Amino acid sequence: MKMKKRILSLLLVVVMTIAIVMTGCGSGDSGGGSTSDKTLTVAIWDNNQMAGLKEIADEWSKTSGYEVEFTAPDWDSYWTMLEAGVSGGEMPDVFWMHSNNADKYMGADILLNLNDYIADDDAIDLDNYFEGITDLYRMDDVQYAIPKDHDTIAVVYNKKIFDKYKVDYPSEDWTWDDFAEAAQKISNEGKEDGVYGTYCNVTSDQDGWYNIVYSYGGEVITPNQKSSGLDEPATIEAMKFVAEEILPACPPPDSMASTGGDTMFLSGLVGMICQGSWTVNNFYTADNASDYAWALLPYADVNGNGQCEPSERCSIYNGLGWCISSQSEKADAAWSLISAFTCEEGQNKQSELGITMAAYKGCSDAFTEAYDGMDISPFVDIEEKGTLVFRPSSKSTALWREDISDALVDVWSNPEKMEDVLKELAVQMNQTISEE
Repeated sequence: MKMKKRILSLLLVVVMTIAIVMTGCGSGDSGGGSTSDKTLTVAIWDNNQMAGLKEIADEWSKTSGYEVEFTAPDWDSYWTMLEAGVSGGEMPDVFWMHSNNADKYMGADILLNLNDYIADDDAIDLDNYFEGITDLYRMDDVQYAIPKDHDTIAVVYNKKIFDKYKVDYPSEDWTWDDFAEAAQKISNEGKEDGVYGTYCNVTSDQDGWYNIVYSYGGEVITPNQKSSGLDEPATIEAMKFVAEEILPACPPPDSMASTGGDTMFLSGLVGMICQGSWTVNNFYTADNASDYAWALLPYADVNGNGQCEPSERCSIYNGLGWCISSQSEKADAAWSLISAFTCEEGQNKQSELGITMAAYKGCSDAFTEAYDGMDISPFVDIEEKGTLVFRPSSKSTALWREDISDALVDVWSNPEKMEDVLKELAVQMNQTISEE
């Protein structure tokens, strides 16, 4: 089955490459997905960001003379749409790229080479952006996307649940042990009410167990992206902690497999969850928003000195990229729009509007003021009081990430298998990486 998935993935790259070549041989009036000569089509997958991005785009339209037409399908539909576009359909002029799929699309002549545009635009200097995100969207010295944002992780908790079960609110100096203890107390006290302390599904990686692994000094993949870190002692120790201390305070694995953490939290069934800065609006606009508060991620007291060293409090960060279709006949206008989104002014505006945190260094402080009445400063504070770790990735991320999720399903019901499964996964992951 795994081999079949890999073959299908390789075939997709081949099909997309052929499709681009065939499309390039057609007439020059395809429009690159645009509906008129003065309209740019833009595709994103998060409708929560639509209003703010439209505000920035509308300002750009006043001077460019172009209208901007947005579409925002859900995550799965978004990638289906792009795959259909490169297989002979219409591609949007401008769209988002994600670390899960970046290498596949950069390697298939689907994204426009942006090097010349960057060189000619005084507003864009790649040194001003988070290095991990910039590097993610570069292949063979070609930049295929400009960093759009960066995200961090924090803990959102329900004050009413903490109050009801007499559990102290999270503090800035809390450890992962404190987190687990609070979660277990809520689960014990809330048993008759069907309330659990926290949530951690197998796919809760960037916004969940990845952060624990790196806080313990472990790693999912080595920095050179050549080997798995799942069999390293610190990684195993961290994941045993997840199995023995976190999972017992979570809903049953089958419940988490069928219902997302946000849904359970917003329904009052979970006391606290780890979540990313890109989700703030979901909680801010919820019916019981006044019950919710955010806290820094806990730290792992690895050296036992009772103090948080920056390396012991880790937040995984990631970032999207703005890119242009290689099919677009309005590449100059498309670049102008991307520049408006990603220049310092545009990135400050993005933060001020609460769209997301900025990819441009030093432009995210305004994000903490964008949600009146809700303190979201932990998302920015982690950058000074902890360590940001770029989301573990390699060219085959989508493959080995799926392998990990599949294998952990059994472990979530049988925690005693954690070490053995991690060692098996490391072997499997190393094989996948070697085939990149």
